[in-house]
Amino acid sequence: MGAEPGEVFIHRNVANIVASVDLNVISVINYAVLHLKVKRIVVCGHYGCGGVKAAMQSKDLGILNPWLRNIRDVYRLHKEDLQATSDEPAR
Repeated sequence: MGAEPGEVFIHRNVANIVASVDLNVISVINYAVLHLKVKRIVVCGHYGCGGVKAAMQSKDLGILNPWLRNIRDVYRLHKEDLQATSDEPAR
């Protein structure tokens, strides 16, 4: 990124989920905006994300089930369109 130490504030989690009920991510955003005066927030993912792939399976993932619920809901609502796409990176 070409950034100097202290220029980038990063929070990471499985599948880059930003959920309103996640106190961790909401606290990070609150701290970044109110105390560090961050002006731009970037939510950045990547192709082949293991968390997203896991959410698109009907497999019981134990403790990950509630975490991936939001992605699973989106997948369930758009399942026909997603399954109609044979190109996995596009899906």
